[in-house]
Amino acid sequence: MVIMGRVASAFGIRGWVKIQPFSEYVDSLVAYKSWYLGHENGPWREVTVAQCETHDKTLAAQFPDCPDRTAAEKLKGLLIAVPRSSLPKQDDDEYYWADLIGMSVVNESGDTLGTVAELLETGANDVLIVRGKGPDVLIPFLKSVIGHVDLAARVIRVDWSADL
Repeated sequence: MVIMGRVASAFGIRGWVKIQPFSEYVDSLVAYKSWYLGHENGPWREVTVAQCETHDKTLAAQFPDCPDRTAAEKLKGLLIAVPRSSLPKQDDDEYYWADLIGMSVVNESGDTLGTVAELLETGANDVLIVRGKGPDVLIPFLKSVIGHVDLAARVIRVDWSADL
């Protein structure tokens, strides 16, 4: 499973939920007719998406088994995932954000800067938000900065100073 977002809150009184997407594009989940709801380590429950709409930087969705606000409020905090096999294949130099989150970030000097907490889309390029011992480090996801991404070892090597 690849986690694509989470249920942020109930939305209205007719069972809709507000979704915080974790994907690069807000509407990435719209194409999927069914999602899986659950927690990071499972269990996952498949749900059919009755309706889904974009609302600025969030989504609003309705599920057939969620008839009112009370039912929608019970879904708050659940993660939304899709099977990895249903995602489009990416090129060798492309990565799903979900795969990068949690990876260790090490610079050329061998200093561990922290782990990728989240990614930020700026329009010009994506930015890794790396959380370590000190304040968060923002690292642009550019070929000139990102040396190597080792998905198997869960390490990203970067050309970035520890004190920047």
